[in-house]
Amino acid sequence: MQPKYLTLVIAAALAATSVGANASGYRFGSQSLSGQGTADANGAEAADASTIFYNPAGLSRLDGTQITAGATVVVPHSTYNDTGSTHFTGAPTNGTPAKDYAPNSVTAPSLYISKKINDQWAAGLGLYVPYGTKLDYGNTWSGRYALTNVKLESITLNPSVSFKLNEHHAFGFGIDAEFMKAELGQAVDVPGSIAALSSGAGAAQGALLIRQITALGGNPALLRSAQDAHGSNDAKDWGWGFNLGYLYTLDENTRFGLAYRSSISHQLRGSTVWDFSQVTTDPVVNQVLAAASHKVNSAALVTLRTPETVSANVFHQFDSKWAGMADVTFTRNNRMGNLDIQFPGTGEGAEVIRQQWKNTVRVSLGGNYKYNQDLTLRAGIAHDESPVQGPELTHPALPDSDRMQYSVGANWKLSPRSSIDFAYSYLDFKDAKLNYTNQCNPLSTTCTGNGETTRGVYQTHLSLVGLSYNYKF
Repeated sequence: MQPKYLTLVIAAALAATSVGANASGYRFGSQSLSGQGTADANGAEAADASTIFYNPAGLSRLDGTQITAGATVVVPHSTYNDTGSTHFTGAPTNGTPAKDYAPNSVTAPSLYISKKINDQWAAGLGLYVPYGTKLDYGNTWSGRYALTNVKLESITLNPSVSFKLNEHHAFGFGIDAEFMKAELGQAVDVPGSIAALSSGAGAAQGALLIRQITALGGNPALLRSAQDAHGSNDAKDWGWGFNLGYLYTLDENTRFGLAYRSSISHQLRGSTVWDFSQVTTDPVVNQVLAAASHKVNSAALVTLRTPETVSANVFHQFDSKWAGMADVTFTRNNRMGNLDIQFPGTGEGAEVIRQQWKNTVRVSLGGNYKYNQDLTLRAGIAHDESPVQGPELTHPALPDSDRMQYSVGANWKLSPRSSIDFAYSYLDFKDAKLNYTNQCNPLSTTCTGNGETTRGVYQTHLSLVGLSYNYKF
């Protein structure tokens, strides 16, 4: 399948949801249970080793050796109502309704380890899921010419160090080793192509197909009942980046943080496979149609850069029980403009994906309440912008929209050395409208695409439930 959709999927920068995340784009937004409980407003808190992700300078505040291991389960609920998807010819696609395309749940793990080396230096290692999604619409839904299924898995290794200059200033640095793997599928509009070649300007080419089928002993009458072909793609890559942090401690109750995470360049390489075997019951007809499509099994290549992020945050301890915090994160999504998808070693034209993402801002507020010596309660609220600019640039691989996040959480001390964190978040998305048209049709020899228009409305909300275990040596 055309790796174009790989870009959408991995776009990553994707700024940052879909069915496995709570930050906009494809970025998985829950890398820490203590963070999730405050809607990720805790960048300047540095409560545990997960500060490696939010602000590595926070390692300077942690004593001894600490381990935080957890997992977040995402439970999505999403419905899609088609409002008139069409073939490139303008005829309705007449597909089946999209049902159960989102999984019952998706689980993402995280692991952080920190070590205080001396009064100035500390080090740590983070392992977490930066991006993720999984959607399976089936091969017969109304938007099948845009996408039938997509799965994105990723993981980041993030070794980090911090340096405490004095009681006020601490700095952090980390290296990001990011792995991505994607699988996706798409129908090929054979029925629409045959309809376009049955009359008018395409009649001569249609007549040639019939002669070729007849000469090879096939049955051209089966063209009238031809079904879709299908394409599938998989690709993977390692990419490298870095993150920086700065923590300013005003006094024992107040601190401010700044954090930067760089973009990461990826060259996702894999394979593309086209399947015309089920178009008709006649192998000869299928063979001729496959040759006429100019689609051949080949390598796949997508080059992209994830966007960088900049965060500013604050933490203040009001008294022995109450603490408040806030975070503002800017994501430079406009790196994800139109993308050229290449099919190395073939004569198949590249596909241009109109994406043109916009930069986004996420704002979150949170608080802690120390109920007693063993139990601390958390809560937070956040507003997150979608990088998608409008219905004409919204694709079924990323039915994203602005959303609100409401979170609660708790930390319960099991002993002086161990504790558990719990967090629950509810994400309420605005309706996402689609009116996306692929500007290349399957009869073109200079580019790749079905030329489809996918029109519909998504209604989505997510629940995230997480649990982590913390231990201090």
